[in-house]
Amino acid sequence: MKFRQFIILALRNILRNRMRSLLTMLGIIIGLASVISLIALGKGSQADIEAKISTLGTNLIMVKPGSTQTHGVRGGAGTRSCLTMEDVTAISRLARKVLHVSPLIRVSGQVIAGNANWNTSIEGVDITYPMIRNYEIAQGAFFTPRDMKVKAKVAVLGQTVVDELFPGLNPVGTRIRIGAIPFDVIGVLAEKGQSAMGNDQDDLIFVPSTTALYRMGDGETVHDIMASAVSKSAIDQAQDEIAAILRSTHGLGADDEDDFEIRNQTEIVSTATQVTTTLTLLLSAVAGVSLLVGGIGVMNIMLVSVTERTREIGILIAIGARSSDILVQFLIEAVILSLSGGVIGILAGVGIALGLGAAMDTQVIFEPFTMLLSVGFTAIVGIFFGYYPAKKASMLNAIDAMRYE
Repeated sequence: MKFRQFIILALRNILRNRMRSLLTMLGIIIGLASVISLIALGKGSQADIEAKISTLGTNLIMVKPGSTQTHGVRGGAGTRSCLTMEDVTAISRLARKVLHVSPLIRVSGQVIAGNANWNTSIEGVDITYPMIRNYEIAQGAFFTPRDMKVKAKVAVLGQTVVDELFPGLNPVGTRIRIGAIPFDVIGVLAEKGQSAMGNDQDDLIFVPSTTALYRMGDGETVHDIMASAVSKSAIDQAQDEIAAILRSTHGLGADDEDDFEIRNQTEIVSTATQVTTTLTLLLSAVAGVSLLVGGIGVMNIMLVSVTERTREIGILIAIGARSSDILVQFLIEAVILSLSGGVIGILAGVGIALGLGAAMDTQVIFEPFTMLLSVGFTAIVGIFFGYYPAKKASMLNAIDAMRYE
């Protein structure tokens, strides 16, 4: 028998029992639809997280003070005040793999503009900070070297602050008060939205770090140091350079622990996506069980089909069909059932993923390789679970089969 005839006979037998064939494929359809949709949503969620983390900055490295320890009791990260402007200067001068570096000095104070007021984050930074953190200026300008030198009382506002203090207005050129100190607004930051941690990156005011340190702070404490590496591949080298410089400026010996903590953007991305990746794999494994159940369903139905068609198999053998012909015939039926279920499952998975993605406002990323692999897997399921019924059919004795009631 020609291969085309095998396929025609297989399709004829499948279509003859449409409802049973559809129920046979149902397990594979559900399993594959689940796998496709979960992987697409998982990849999309990871892309969303990475995109949000990328708004933190370019090749970002963050240096924070370490924790204090009093009578064996350790405080949280950042409780030790050990970072200074001298550290920032040393990193800028000595670290070859660091492109930009800026201190970060946090200042508290209510912001007042006319009759409006707002409590927000006030941060003293250097002129390189927008390049480190990927901030852009929507209106006006950022600080100049002269502003840093003279400790100018100038401020750049985030969009959330503008919306609260100057709704619908351009605040550039106006004056605000931070606590009791007047500041001239020289710029407005372009909107960035929420970070991956859920923080509003537009609810802040930037002032020159020298102004924050000497006019509003204690003249010593730098809360964080923010830096960017020359390239993504140089992040680890830049981090090692910064650690070595800080250990030197802090006078730490070879056996002393670091009194600071360093994290980089790569670590943040890895931590943030690890949960999503684990959850996606777990749910995909559960969905894979449906494929196994679907395969068992194919085997059961094919065994039923062998029983129902015993007389037909006997007649085929009697008129010259070989055992290998019977084996191939039933294997083709099992593969067609599995592949049909696979194709329907992929289409259903794409539809489910797109629907859920729109409902959850998240990206949906389909990988063609995953879909091709899924189709191939369903074919393997058909061959694996269809082999036993097909082999059983091919081993029937012609006379006994024709006498079967």
